[in-house]
Amino acid sequence: MKETKSKTVSQTRRKFDHAFKRDAVDLWLSSGKSAREIAAQLGIRENRLYLWKKRFAPATGAAQEDLQAEVLRLRRDNAFLRQQRDILKKTLGILSETPNSATNGSTP
Repeated sequence: MKETKSKTVSQTRRKFDHAFKRDAVDLWLSSGKSAREIAAQLGIRENRLYLWKKRFAPATGAAQEDLQAEVLRLRRDNAFLRQQRDILKKTLGILSETPNSATNGSTP
């Protein structure tokens, strides 16, 4: 028969909110310290930081390149749409001008 241990107060499962997890990962990445040091300071296990890093760390590598390509594409689209808008504004201005003839569009 297996013997079961009852959980003591120190063994109860703790839950951390998203803000704490993001802050912990940011602290780790910006401090230059090891995951073990940061985990010890925060009172958590080292492997938790690695798991949170996968989820909350800023995009790097290929994901960052994809974002930059998307920004570049959107900027080109934005410039094109501005050109179209400007052309339409000029066209509207030309069409809404009154004729400059001496008879002002009426017959004598």
